[in-house]
Amino acid sequence: MTSTDIQAADVVAARVGELTEIFERGLQEKLGVGASLGIRLEAAGAGFTRYYLDPNPATINAMFTVHGGVLATLMDTAMGSAVFTTLADGVAYTTLELKVNFIRSVALDGSRLTCEATAVHVGRRTATAEGRITDAKGKLIAHGSTTILVLQPQ
Repeated sequence: MTSTDIQAADVVAARVGELTEIFERGLQEKLGVGASLGIRLEAAGAGFTRYYLDPNPATINAMFTVHGGVLATLMDTAMGSAVFTTLADGVAYTTLELKVNFIRSVALDGSRLTCEATAVHVGRRTATAEGRITDAKGKLIAHGSTTILVLQPQ
């Protein structure tokens, strides 16, 4: 293992630690999508994250299915976090564009939704990522992509 590999592993470990800390703090202080919608971080690594959501009454729409905006939020969170795991210390990000393809509706039946996201390209100014939401049976619920604005420190 080279020193560059070790440095890259240290960056990923630091970003994963930050993600975990942010979500834990949000749950404790009842802030953010973790507290409001129930989105939880399950796993993270270099350019990869997995989040889950157990649909609940706060996540449904007038048709009593999971709201598309909730699914988009789950995907946006996972894709942005996948990019974040690759960024250097002090570098931030924000979503420029989000594209979600909804494949099927989700009933409020206790089935866990999982979103896996991967960073596709991470540059100095922009990044892209892809995500997929599946239900507990592995059926595809939605898939999408994002363009991220990378915010270098001043």
